[in-house]
Amino acid sequence: MSKQEPVTLAQDGAEGCCPTLSTAPMSEDRAVGLAKVFKALGDPVRLRLLSMIASREGGEICVCDLTPAFDLSQPTISHHLKLLKQAGLIGSERRGTWVYYRLVPETTDKLASVLARPAASVPATS
Repeated sequence: MSKQEPVTLAQDGAEGCCPTLSTAPMSEDRAVGLAKVFKALGDPVRLRLLSMIASREGGEICVCDLTPAFDLSQPTISHHLKLLKQAGLIGSERRGTWVYYRLVPETTDKLASVLARPAASVPATS
């Protein structure tokens, strides 16, 4: 994903409509975009980083608080954060010498909606 523009998760069909895997075949363009985002999540370090960012009270975290949690160099952590940002999963803001990261909930919501089954197809439990 390096040297690429940020991923946008285009929607198939009508605007505002997010077909799930089980409701409509996915277009090639949408599949390519989604695959890039899922690829960004396909690394344990990036999943942990995303979890740390998403679960942080206040909704954002300084890179200075992320780096010590890993037995990796700062440039490696920065590379992983860059890939998450390119995938549209996180946003960032520089404040002085530090960068603060926050989750982009619209992206994770779209991913969740693609994987969700329609309510009508979920078996009832008693």
